[in-house]
Amino acid sequence: MLFSSTVFIFYFLPITLLIYFMVPKKLRNYVLLISSLVFYAWGGLLYFPLLIISIILNYICGLKIGKYENKPIKKKRVLITSIILNVLFLGIFKYTNFIVDNLNALFNTSIFIVRIPLPIGISFYTFQAMSYVIDVYRGEGKVQKNIFNLALYISMFPQLVAGPIVRYQTIDEQIINRKHSFEKFNDGLNRFIVGLFKKIIISNTVGELSTIVYGMTENTMSVSIAWLGAISYMLQIYFDFSGYSDMAIGLGKIFGFDFLENFNYPYISKSVSEFWRRWHISLGSWFRDYIYIPLGGNRVSSLKIYRNLLVVWLVTGIWHGASWNFVIWGLYFGMFIMLERMFLQKLLNRIPTIMQHIYLLLIVLVGWVIFSQSDLSSTINYLEVMFGLTEAPFMNGYTIFYFKEYFVALLIACICSMPILKVLRKNDNFNRVTIILKPVVICVMFFIVIIYMVNSTFNPFIYFNF
Repeated sequence: MLFSSTVFIFYFLPITLLIYFMVPKKLRNYVLLISSLVFYAWGGLLYFPLLIISIILNYICGLKIGKYENKPIKKKRVLITSIILNVLFLGIFKYTNFIVDNLNALFNTSIFIVRIPLPIGISFYTFQAMSYVIDVYRGEGKVQKNIFNLALYISMFPQLVAGPIVRYQTIDEQIINRKHSFEKFNDGLNRFIVGLFKKIIISNTVGELSTIVYGMTENTMSVSIAWLGAISYMLQIYFDFSGYSDMAIGLGKIFGFDFLENFNYPYISKSVSEFWRRWHISLGSWFRDYIYIPLGGNRVSSLKIYRNLLVVWLVTGIWHGASWNFVIWGLYFGMFIMLERMFLQKLLNRIPTIMQHIYLLLIVLVGWVIFSQSDLSSTINYLEVMFGLTEAPFMNGYTIFYFKEYFVALLIACICSMPILKVLRKNDNFNRVTIILKPVVICVMFFIVIIYMVNSTFNPFIYFNF
């Protein structure tokens, strides 16, 4: 079930809210849990048992860690067992097909297995489950003895299938005791509508262009249209994922939860390191706290720091999908982060700010081309066209036509990817006007979204694939 579907907006969410606020407070977690399980099962009952198994497995591991609080060796064994089982759980259902295909290609064998479909949201809820066990082990979160409360944490529908990854330590208290208010509900609703607008109006519109360009044959491609397609995808994935995160954070507020921010205008960054501090913040902090720091972080020799960075970015690529493209994509960004740490950041600091931004956008643009293509061959072919290494002309009629067709959408997307409103909010006069106009603007945005939803069939969520 998509947040940007009429079923969710006009049926599932209103019914859930009505029941949630009608029942006594002590029953609200159960209402939210049942709604979350229904939400997940709506995407396919085939995947539902896996979510339940993950909940039970990590519930037992959490209890065992609590039981062995004063027995550090046994406690550590439970943690290691839990991590191994979670990684195997994720690996079997996400990477088996990839491993078998590569073994067949490498050794010219014909190993046959039934193709395993990718369970919705497995990467997100597995990482959340691991967060629970690790936080309990470290003493940064309390053992959750009520399995229904743990099930709610792992399966909560606002962020279940595409994040943000909510760390257990940030909401363990909120599961038991959280505040509801009209102001919080209103803020959450506004945030949800803004996210819905970003997804439906901006991401889907520029996404149509990227889909058209990526589907072009060699005869219709040109250098400029390849750049246009790459830029449109770069904007699409930002508004797709940040829009979903806004909707998830907004829904969390409606139900009394405070989720941490997941995006902070990443395209205004001046380095790759800064970009990844602003993009998918919840995933970056997860890797930092649960992989990078345990490996030694920055407290070790330079050589080991680079090793730690390499491991983290290799895992980051693998986490995103079972494809060599994702592995290379992760190592690609890891390489630039290592280079910046070695010497590149010092060089960047010496050049004008605008050149730093151009450097970052170019690196990210190429990265999204690697990310978006289905295989390495397609990636290489596309990059060759982009950088004029083929016989494709610099410009043709398609470039002019599609640029005119999508110019307004691309312009709006570019403007909205910058913190213009954030800057304007520092002005008192602007804030006074905002107080008056904000309700009107939100209503207009919602009205436009509904019209678009009813009349459009193009509504993908990119991060549902991970």
